[in-house]
Order: sequence, then structure tokens, then C-alpha cells
Amino acid sequence: MAALRHRRVLLKLSGEALMGDRGYGISPEMLTYVADELRSVTELGAEVAIVVGGGNIFRGIAASSFGMERTSADHMGMLATVINSIALQDALEKHGLQTRVQTAISMHQVAEPYIRRRAVRHLEKGRVVIFAAGTGNPYFTTDTAAVLRAQEIHAEILLKATKVDGLYDADPVTHRDARFVRRITYMEALEKRLKVMDMTAISLAMDNQLPLVIFNLSEAGNIRKVIRGEEIGSRIDADV
Repeated sequence: MAALRHRRVLLKLSGEALMGDRGYGISPEMLTYVADELRSVTELGAEVAIVVGGGNIFRGIAASSFGMERTSADHMGMLATVINSIALQDALEKHGLQTRVQTAISMHQVAEPYIRRRAVRHLEKGRVVIFAAGTGNPYFTTDTAAVLRAQEIHAEILLKATKVDGLYDADPVTHRDARFVRRITYMEALEKRLKVMDMTAISLAMDNQLPLVIFNLSEAGNIRKVIRGEEIGSRIDADV
């Protein structure tokens, strides 16, 4: 078995990542790809937890701009993450991985309620745990939920899967001279207001010294490389 630098990890997947090349919804091809990537990670002996966003189905902030009450919009967004989590669970189990979905909003017919000790026990037994419905509270993003859950289960690192190679000091799409940032401190990320994660999530990670790695999900093997300690993507930590 290959040596692991990180034994227990939390993977943050955006809802948009599950769209693949589609404009909305869930791509079966993308689900299969993610399941393949995660199976290769668990085969190394890593314990994997996942937090999934819901932006591919419903984005609360966008809805609130059209006059909807923010709390109602955010609750709808939380339900969207449950849909994504169940879809991901199905894909993982078709690839032979034992999986549990735990939700911050009770819905016993489709998933377990979030119970920290039970989640840790699942991980110890080699099951992939998917945390759905964010924190269960409006005004908190799934990024913040990911940092919170990572702390609660004592994950060693949080992996943020994106569509780009990592952090840039400007938007690489609109700025040709954008510079890639390999390593940066929490405080620098906050001061520069980098949009890779919301400020609350980065602040919570900083308070608890939780390392963050931002990497390109579309490059096969990247998750495996990160947990083996290879320098992939960008890292936000206490020291550069």
C-alpha cells in the first residue's frame, strides 16, 4: 500500500462540478468520473468524507436577488445538496464503495441525520461519508459547512475541487497576466479577498489551523496525488 501523507480527508465538491459540460443538473458521466477517482483514493486506505454544493440545481443567493426571502432560498439550496448527495452515493455504490449520506436537516426516509460520532465510526470502517444540507442553517455556504465538518471529524486536510488549477492573483479568464499562486497564508487569502472560498470558511480554517488545497478536479489522479503528499494545485496554510 502506498504511503499516505493524509489519512483522513474532506473533499469539497461544488454543485457545478457535477454538471460536467451541461448547463445545469447532474452529468452521469461526471458522477462516474468522480466515483472512479474516489475509489482509487479509498484503495490506498484513505478515509474520505465529502461535502457537496447545490449550485447546479439551485443557488440561494441568486434567487434572493429576485425577491425571494434569503432564508427560504437557502433552505431550497440545502435541499439541492441532498439531491446531489444521493446521486453521488448511488454512483459510488455502483463502484463498490460503501457510502452513507448524513444530512443537517432531518429526512430519515432518505438519509441518516448528521451525528458526529456515527460519521467518524463510518469513516473508521472504510465507508465514504457524504454530508448534505450544509450546516442546516441559512446564510452559511457549503464551503463553511465543509470546514466545519472537517474540524468535527478531525480531517487532516480539506480538498477543494475546482475547474481551475488552483489560486491566481486575478481571474485567469479575463487577465492574461494572472499569476498562479502555489502557496499562500490564510491572512493573505483574506486580505486579497480571493474568491476560491468565502471569507467565513477561510477564517474558520485559520482559527483551527486546517490546511486547504485547491486543485483541478478534471485532471485524473489529482485527489490521489494530494493525499500522497505531492504538490498539486494551491495550498492555503498558516505558513508559506
